[in-house]
Amino acid sequence: MKVACLGAGYFAQFHYDAWRRLSGVELAGACDHDIAKAEGTGARAFTDLGAMLDAVRPDILDIIIPPPSHASAVAAGIAAGVQAIICQKPFCSSLDEAGQVTDMAASAGIPLIIHENFRFQPWHRSAKKLMDDGGIGTPLQLTFRLRTGDGQGPDAYLDRQPYFQTMPRLLVHETAVHWVDTFRFLFGRPTAVYADLRRLNPAISGEDAGHILFEFPEGRRALFDGNRLLDHAAENHRMTLGEGLFEGTEGTLSLTGDGALHLRRFGEVKADTVLPAREWSGFGGDCVYALQRHVLEGLTNGLPFENEAADYLFVREVEEAIYRSSEFGMRVEV
Repeated sequence: MKVACLGAGYFAQFHYDAWRRLSGVELAGACDHDIAKAEGTGARAFTDLGAMLDAVRPDILDIIIPPPSHASAVAAGIAAGVQAIICQKPFCSSLDEAGQVTDMAASAGIPLIIHENFRFQPWHRSAKKLMDDGGIGTPLQLTFRLRTGDGQGPDAYLDRQPYFQTMPRLLVHETAVHWVDTFRFLFGRPTAVYADLRRLNPAISGEDAGHILFEFPEGRRALFDGNRLLDHAAENHRMTLGEGLFEGTEGTLSLTGDGALHLRRFGEVKADTVLPAREWSGFGGDCVYALQRHVLEGLTNGLPFENEAADYLFVREVEEAIYRSSEFGMRVEV
């Protein structure tokens, strides 16, 4: 299948790398307003999306640009008659716009998959399987402590994603949505949230720390504890971005910063490693590759896609509930 990519910024490098490594794929085009960046991908380079779509006629359009341009890019892909569109998160600039774009793709009969890749990280897939198989008994609680360590001082984020500094919503809209979706993958849909968000670095516009409590049916809970100024014990702080716990009546899974999972049985002290640490290609346990392979397999074999836009709208709804909760200091039902 021919793939054309829109965007050649910092994170796009992981998309291009994954497409190159996937079999049955031709990386046919790269588009960016900076032609040098597009040329640097090694694909046929363009500065105009319409020109790329006309020249390449891709099967898949991979959108890797910030939210303000998502709607127009999806519309262009639909008009070009692509088989499927992948769009990076955060999906669109607002929940209303995301809904309109979702309806547009649905009316055209074109699958629109949101590139929410953390659920594809190997530790989350392994934890999900182990929990489903009863490995920790009845799961009761999830916890993740985000500690990226990249948010201190006036130069925070400038070396990698400088637009982070001016985003009015940062921690939740750009980062915590990964765990909104991951918690949904592990526990199902939350029913309510309570959030306490704050800004610690005065050099940025949005929030960079906070706690979010998620309520799930049957008394289950999940806690996201995020702070971009603090770090965690890891040689590569961008492997897992923090540390996690998956707790059940018969045991606890611990996720460490090297991407390993350790299982401690209830009542015991020693933990056994159930997913060893290893060097991964790409980003975050090669989750970009895993997601793009999932889309290819879905198109090839007619299998359902995870995180189609219509399903992912719920994540945007939860995001809005989180901001309302923090603003008004109250529990908000989803």
